Amino acid sequence: MKNMKTLATLGLACSIFLAACGGADGNTSAKTSEGLSGSVAGDGSSTVAPIMEAIVEEYAQAEKDVKVSVGVSGTGGGFEKFIAGSTDFSNASRPIKDEEKAKLDEAGVDYTELKIANDGLTIVVNKENTWVDSLTVEDLAKMWAEDGSAKKWSDINPSWPAEEIVFYSPGTDSGTYDYFNEVVLEDADLVKSATLSEDDNVLVTGIKGDKNAIGFFGYAYYESNKDALNAVLIDGIEPNAQTIESGEYTPFSRPLFIYVSNDAVKEKKEVRNFMEFVIDNSAEMAEAVGYVQLPEADYEEGRKALDSLK
Repeated sequence: MKNMKTLATLGLACSIFLAACGGADGNTSAKTSEGLSGSVAGDGSSTVAPIMEAIVEEYAQAEKDVKVSVGVSGTGGGFEKFIAGSTDFSNASRPIKDEEKAKLDEAGVDYTELKIANDGLTIVVNKENTWVDSLTVEDLAKMWAEDGSAKKWSDINPSWPAEEIVFYSPGTDSGTYDYFNEVVLEDADLVKSATLSEDDNVLVTGIKGDKNAIGFFGYAYYESNKDALNAVLIDGIEPNAQTIESGEYTPFSRPLFIYVSNDAVKEKKEVRNFMEFVIDNSAEMAEAVGYVQLPEADYEEGRKALDSLK
C-alpha cells in the first residue's frame, strides 16, 4: 500500500476531493469494475476524516471513473446535509440522535448504519506540560464546565502552576464535542473561554503552541502529532490500540460510523461499489491512520446490511 498523506493536510480545505489517478493497487480489496462511473458525495465527522481520506485515495486507484468527494462539516453538519439529500452518506463519530432520525424520516430518507473502526477520544496537553500525567473524569468535569471562574491548573491540583488553563475543543457541530459533553459534562455548558473548531488540525496547532493548553480529539490526530503533544491518562489508563479495542480506556473508547442512504445504494451502482470497498478496506485503513480495527464480525454485519439493499 502506498504511503498515506500526512493527517496535517486534513481540514485545510472545506472538503476532501480525490479524483481517480491510475490503475488498481495490488493491495486493495476491490477489483476495477468495467464501465463503472459517476460520483459519490459524503460529509461529516472530522474524526472519521483520516480513515475516509485513506479509503478514498485507495478507491481512486481502483475506480478511475468514479469521483468521491467528502466534506468535513462535523458530525452534526454532515447530518444536516444528509437530511437535505445533498449527500449519499454521512460520517459520524457518535450514533445518530433521535431528532436527526426524526428529520430523516420526515424527509423520506431511509438509511443504514455501518461501523468502520474504533476510536479513543484523547485528552492532550502541550509537550512542555510536565505536571499533568493522569486525570479523572471528575477532574475533567471540574476543568471544562463553565462556572463563571477563570480556571487555573492549581484549581485541579494545588501543586500545579497557578496559571490559567487554555482550552481547545471541537466545534458544536462535532460528534466528538457531543460525546465529550455527554460523558464528561453531562450536558453542562462547556467553558466559554475554549477555542472551538470543526477542524482538528486547528486544535492540534493551538495546543502545540501553548504550554498551558489542553484539548481533545480523535486518537489518530494524537498518533500523528505525538512528537509535540502528550496524551493524558484517564484514571491511569493510557489510550492505545489495546486499551481502545478492549474498552479498558473508558469512557472514551467509541465506534466510528458511516450512515448511507438506502436509495443511493439501491439506485447508484457507484455508491454500492464504494460502500462495499469501505467495508472491505476499513480494517486495514484504520490501522494505517492510527485508529483500531473492529472485530471481523462487525465488518461482516456491514456486508450483509449492504447485500440486503437489493
